[in-house]
Amino acid sequence: MSPTAPNDRTDAPVKPSNFLRQIIEHDLSAGTYAQRRWAGSPGDAAHHAAGQPDPARIRTRFPPEPNGYLHVGHAKSICLNFGLARDYGGVCHMRFDDTNPEKEDTEYVNSILDAVQWLGFNWDANGTRHLYQASDYFDFMYRAAEHLITTGHAYVDEQSAEEMRLNRGDFGKPGVDSPFRARTPAENLARFRAMRAGELADGAAVLRAKIDMASPNINLRDPALYRIKHATHHHTGDAWCIYPMYTFAHPIEDALEQITHSICTLEFEDQRPFYDWLMVRLIDGGLLASPPPKQYEFARLNLTYVVTSKRKLAQLVTQGHVNGWDDPRMPTIVGLRRRGYTPQSLQLFAERIGVTKSDSWIDHSTLEGCLREDLEAHARRGMAVLNPVKLVLTNWDELMGPGHLEPCSLPALPHPVEGVDSPMRHFTVGREVWIEREDFEEVPPKGYKRLFPGNKVRLKGGYVIECTGCTKDTNGTVTEVLATVVPDTKSGTPGSDAVKVKAAITWVGVADGVPAEVRLYERLFLDAQPDAGGKDFLESLNPHSLKVVTAIVEPSLAQAQPDQKFQFERHGYFVADRQDHTATHPVFNFAVGLKDGWGK
Repeated sequence: MSPTAPNDRTDAPVKPSNFLRQIIEHDLSAGTYAQRRWAGSPGDAAHHAAGQPDPARIRTRFPPEPNGYLHVGHAKSICLNFGLARDYGGVCHMRFDDTNPEKEDTEYVNSILDAVQWLGFNWDANGTRHLYQASDYFDFMYRAAEHLITTGHAYVDEQSAEEMRLNRGDFGKPGVDSPFRARTPAENLARFRAMRAGELADGAAVLRAKIDMASPNINLRDPALYRIKHATHHHTGDAWCIYPMYTFAHPIEDALEQITHSICTLEFEDQRPFYDWLMVRLIDGGLLASPPPKQYEFARLNLTYVVTSKRKLAQLVTQGHVNGWDDPRMPTIVGLRRRGYTPQSLQLFAERIGVTKSDSWIDHSTLEGCLREDLEAHARRGMAVLNPVKLVLTNWDELMGPGHLEPCSLPALPHPVEGVDSPMRHFTVGREVWIEREDFEEVPPKGYKRLFPGNKVRLKGGYVIECTGCTKDTNGTVTEVLATVVPDTKSGTPGSDAVKVKAAITWVGVADGVPAEVRLYERLFLDAQPDAGGKDFLESLNPHSLKVVTAIVEPSLAQAQPDQKFQFERHGYFVADRQDHTATHPVFNFAVGLKDGWGK
């Protein structure tokens, strides 16, 4: 008896439907892939024919090229492909499309694997580790290419790149057959083997499919299958000097891995006819198993105030506009993680924006809202003063005794769990505390409820105080705010609420407050669509996207561990920096505000 798929459980939450779920559910209902077999590893038709009925109801894949760091758009694809496999009792393969040796590196391989696992997914299922790379299939791809040559479906073209471009035609003009198109299969096979043997220079020849140079779909005008590149590959070394084109390699990879639903972004829609053309010929030749995988396209993520082009992101890094790929202003997964984003928030974002076949823009506030929603429920609270000025309680020594520090406490978590003791955070109040400079006005504006001469407020978790004035330096800048403690008003003590106030302010004691570096981030771009319409995206860089301040934080925040998230009460959500935060030098990054205040 096969295991029950997660979406079959009556207690499972109902996932929002979309066209991909409808396709999968139709295929499962129709038994489209019910007779498929799986030999325990990728392979050709004969390999899988000797295997067992596939234990996976569907197979999807996440196939990045290891030529850069993944970004928020990839996070959507990861959640989609792994999530669909999870929800329908299937398996998602982790596969590297490493067919371009000049741009790929093991650094990117490792970062991609780390990102997928951090997001909460893995590629182990049914006792098999489904971690693959296109370069594992180079031998089969070469075999498939020779099959296409011998059956008259491919030829070696030795035109120059410029000649091929001109002869390809355009949307208003059909292409022109290459003068090499009429070669016999034997001639083509000999030339292809010469390419393989390294006898031809880079760019001297390509292998092309023989389809239709007059096709209205330019992608079917004899697309290139192989090119010559005398370059060392990060996985296969110098074993090959010819490499398959992505459009040729990708369908083969899917088929060898018995993928059922190959999910791509919309820019690959015009490539689907070639995908299907190739599957038919390799299945007819007995090389690949039937039924073949099918490609489906969805709209890529367009997020406001963000660029996701790998080239442009690399430009931001190399030109020093940001401090590396993991700069918290970057839309890379490593950058989002360092900014304080959680796997749960990115999964929620992917689910909330859904899957469609039409391009649209998602407002950045939607992404921020998902993080805020996750952190509001889980982030510990703490007080921090970002722009400190000293508050002196002038009657403290008289009431409490010289040097006395009064212990105070507040809940560390916002939503206590019934039956579980809520953790508390502890700090002290003494004669001097730090407050936000904006919490005092010598001449208050209308409606101002915080400190001004004669007004009372509560120090949150501490005492009610009454402002008596301030001291200033020779420039007129306030150097100290002066106030008196109202006796018998300590929070949590009997009668403490007898004195009514209209505001409570956050503060940190001078005695136990700890200096901390706080990095206040804003969006990297001022333009909602910084690179749309051919604009120079660098012109809309936000010159105020990073401000660093020295803050004073309460003791519990000073004990933070790297990557731990907090709500700095009244200020927003912050994360202890993954790299730079230490016990002796706390560093916090601003993650997201308490509410969406962008542009307001």
